[in-house]
Amino acid sequence: MVVRVATDERPFETPSSDESGLGRSDSPSDDVEPEAALVVPPDGGWGWVVVAASFMCNVIVDGIIFCNGFLVTEIQKEFGVSEGAVAPVSSILTGFYLLSGPFVSALANKYGFRSVTIVGSLISSVAFTLSYFATSVEYLYLVYGLLGGIGFCMIYMPAVLTVGFYFERWRALATGLSLCGSGVGTFILAPLTNMVIAKYGWRWTMVIHAGFILVCVVCGAMFRPIKPVRVTLADQTEEEDTARRHEEAVEKLNSMIKLHSKLDSGIAMPPEMRFTNKVSPHTWMGVANNTRYPTAEEIFKGSNSHLGRRSSATAGTMKNLNKPMFITGTVAEKDEQEDSNSNIDNAEPLIAAPIKVISRDARPRRSHADLVARPLYRDDIFFGASLARLPQYTSRTSLGYHLAVTHLPTKEDVQEDESGKCSLCPEAVRRALATMLDVSLFKSPTFIILAISGFFTMLGFFVPYMYVKKRAEENGMSVDTSVMLVSVIGIANIVGRIACGLVSSMPRISPLWLNNIALSAGGVATMLSGLWFDNAYQFSYCVAFGLAVACFSSLRSILVVEYIGLEQLTNCFGLFLLFQGLGALLSAPIGGILRDMTDGFEASFYASGAFLLFSAMMCYPVDYISRWEKSRNKLTTTPKCHIVGMDCIALAMTLRE
Repeated sequence: MVVRVATDERPFETPSSDESGLGRSDSPSDDVEPEAALVVPPDGGWGWVVVAASFMCNVIVDGIIFCNGFLVTEIQKEFGVSEGAVAPVSSILTGFYLLSGPFVSALANKYGFRSVTIVGSLISSVAFTLSYFATSVEYLYLVYGLLGGIGFCMIYMPAVLTVGFYFERWRALATGLSLCGSGVGTFILAPLTNMVIAKYGWRWTMVIHAGFILVCVVCGAMFRPIKPVRVTLADQTEEEDTARRHEEAVEKLNSMIKLHSKLDSGIAMPPEMRFTNKVSPHTWMGVANNTRYPTAEEIFKGSNSHLGRRSSATAGTMKNLNKPMFITGTVAEKDEQEDSNSNIDNAEPLIAAPIKVISRDARPRRSHADLVARPLYRDDIFFGASLARLPQYTSRTSLGYHLAVTHLPTKEDVQEDESGKCSLCPEAVRRALATMLDVSLFKSPTFIILAISGFFTMLGFFVPYMYVKKRAEENGMSVDTSVMLVSVIGIANIVGRIACGLVSSMPRISPLWLNNIALSAGGVATMLSGLWFDNAYQFSYCVAFGLAVACFSSLRSILVVEYIGLEQLTNCFGLFLLFQGLGALLSAPIGGILRDMTDGFEASFYASGAFLLFSAMMCYPVDYISRWEKSRNKLTTTPKCHIVGMDCIALAMTLRE
């Protein structure tokens, strides 16, 4: 049987075809074994240098972003504008720092983390330097905000993603260490920025910040690409091949017997068959979502090897292209309620035929596939927690896991790399954008709730960073003490990330409830933060807020994998960045307008806390909605096929051959 999967130019081709980029023949009788290029994390070595470089990038980028409220105050005084008019200087920077995420990720997918980081560092450094010559706030909107925000995103996204590319066993630790740079940067740059402004003014402060940003050029140069390894099937002896064929024959016979005994029962059509009946998988980018391309595991399964496939984290929808599995009878009630993320007990062994890893130069290369290893072609690239949380990882060997989560490039993608020609929008960019901006995910109520919740979280996220110092000064706190309020948020952020990682790893602790409780506490604390302005109360509030936003930042990928699935993680994060970027774009202006309307910061902090609290309240029913959605999907995506007599057996045999 020829199993059809999506590729770029031809929507449905066999994974063994040359369109997959593997240089294999379409003929099943071809003796050339399949092979794939995989990036296997070194889990140490140069990876710790990458962690240090990523840490420094986060120190500089997040430190400047969370302290730019100090600059905005001085800009407002010089240009004589309202709080609402000057607030977009900050909000455009933070908004495009997030809104550019999908597009920057797509560039990194094609050109690599190192190149994108270096270019982004230069762009943002130039933008900050040009801000010295500002003659109006509108000038700063475009140069400091828009251009600087895009440059910051080009530093931030590669710095976060490259750590996961280098680590497997220590991924959670490495990612946590690098992201702690956000809190450290806030702690250090808050008093430093305040001191420089007091001595040199806001213009020279921006120039000095531009100098700091150039450090990211050096850090980006540390993001050395990992050379992929080539994976192929080990040679089988004649006895092993005979035994395998015998096993397959017995399995086919057993299937016929089972089907014959269930003639009066319906046979549910598997998702694989519905997939092959789709008219076209192409999106508005002209290519398919990444999940429609075969994984390395499926390529091997399509060969003469005997590969089993464990269930996916995506509610049972992972493709099993070369060996369709039929469900006889209706879906059991207990199956409707169980989460497929933990459904691994009855899975088949991953690989029956042995697989070997060979070096790049061990033998003549037949294809160029081993030259192409795209970060965003991995399902887990945005997953920053421990891989031990993933059934796909715990149920496989390390190599088997990487085969299962790595989707392969097409022939066109490989040829673009080989030709070296400059293309306006290469396939690697288009495919990444098609994946990250795939709007079909809006069919999921669970995703919609999480996305809108993230939008409201960001509406309240930046107001305390922007105005907590200024509000404290207006209510009698000293300048030095008020500056330390922002630094305390940074320290609490560090502690919160570490504590959240430890607590969420406990077996009986729900990451969803931890997220909800943290955001609820942060929202209530923000709404009550203006009751007293003594030092102890204000510092306590900053600790509570820092812990809350740390939990939000740490748990997003875990929540997506748990309730939507690993295969949809990249898609979710692309859309999440747009929702959160829009929230960040509106956050400071809303706070500034409320300040102008009420001549005080009480309404701004009430609104900020209310947004945080509302975002938490939206997520409380996510667990129930997710279970209902998965149950609904099982019922609506398994139509019955009432086939009787020998026609049923013939259909099964045709599909299995």
